[in-house]
Amino acid sequence: MEVWRPSVAAAGSRAARMKKGFSTIMSAQFFSSLADNALLVAAVELLRMSNAPAWQVPALAPMFALFYVVLAPFVGAFADSIPKGRVMFVSNTIKVVGCLMMLFGSHPLLAYAVVGLGAAAYSPAKYGILTELLPPSQLVKGNGWIEGLTVASIVLGIVLGGQLIGPRIAPTLLGLDLPMLTTSIDTPPEAAISSIVFLYVIAALFNLYIPRTDAPLQRMDGVLPLVRDFASCNSRLWTDKLGQISLATTTLLWGIFGNLRLIVFAWAAAALGYSTAQASNLAGVVVIGSIAGAVVASVVMKLDRATAVIPVAISVGFLMIGLNFITNLWTAVPFLVIMGGICGFLIVPMNALLQHRGHNLMGAGRSIAVQNFNEQACILGLGAFYVGMTKFGLSAFGAILVFGLLVACTMELIRRWHLRNCRDHREEVERLLAIARTDGH
Repeated sequence: MEVWRPSVAAAGSRAARMKKGFSTIMSAQFFSSLADNALLVAAVELLRMSNAPAWQVPALAPMFALFYVVLAPFVGAFADSIPKGRVMFVSNTIKVVGCLMMLFGSHPLLAYAVVGLGAAAYSPAKYGILTELLPPSQLVKGNGWIEGLTVASIVLGIVLGGQLIGPRIAPTLLGLDLPMLTTSIDTPPEAAISSIVFLYVIAALFNLYIPRTDAPLQRMDGVLPLVRDFASCNSRLWTDKLGQISLATTTLLWGIFGNLRLIVFAWAAAALGYSTAQASNLAGVVVIGSIAGAVVASVVMKLDRATAVIPVAISVGFLMIGLNFITNLWTAVPFLVIMGGICGFLIVPMNALLQHRGHNLMGAGRSIAVQNFNEQACILGLGAFYVGMTKFGLSAFGAILVFGLLVACTMELIRRWHLRNCRDHREEVERLLAIARTDGH
């Protein structure tokens, strides 16, 4: 009994630290992502006020994704080589630099790319620490929280950005006088950007309190070994019979979602006659459905049943096309709530399965870096495609039709791919599912 009591106390203390650490990570992620997306709206308005070419607005999404793709071989190893809380703090500092660059006259596309650089380094740490802090049986639930908060911060960030540049808050911000300090801030987007800096500071303060886990650190190698290691990790995940399906699904969903945020601005202007600020307010209704979908998935879905949601993902494409038939606010609101709910429900289990397979195959940081590379490469490719369509004069309705058909057809191909794996590689798939079933309980 004397030996047992200290171990119970130690386990309870460790569980308490884990719970505290998890909430700190969630808070840091929320405020950092909130600032990223509020900054996106400010950048859109900054480009429009400067009469920039129309293609530069949709180019913001691929510019943000650029460093995710370029630095993919290195950020995962970096996240595994030093404590992940410190990685998140350094990454958040880079985001502050990008935000200040935009405020003090750098081109919005360049400045937002620097913010993307910070995000690229941030992501492997924020997801990787989940696998270090939580047992496998809690990964789906943990992903439910982080994905729910991420989607919430995306939508709320867009809403906040719209409010900051809108006619109510912007004049108040511009009217603030700081003693003995004269600034060149004289437009609504500049006032918004100066406020967004404080959100990044709040996120950085939370980063300082993220606990150090017991996971061993891994040494970083030189450039060429890292590139070879990343290529090997990427190949390993794509050849895994469960990893390839979850990677393909999340890659497509995030690739579409990353560009849809900007397409919504053009759709709201064309279908409803909305300004940038009004369109950002409309985007806020998606948060209700997305959080509900993520929470439901975290409760009802099991790791070994994640692939069961693939047929539902096909409907996302047709829901996107349905936007073209909406012409009033009362129809748009429930429709966007439903679409957000389905997306939230899909992302959580597939993301958890992908993390589980990646963690088993190569380690948390490298796995997330591979995931980010594929997802952001999809955002980059689809974003460049959309920029090209804009240059050739395709309307917002046409772009939504193309994206919707692309999602539906590609998800059908992924569904058939998984069925073929289950048929042709049944023993291997069943073995991997058994591992997921054991670790998920």
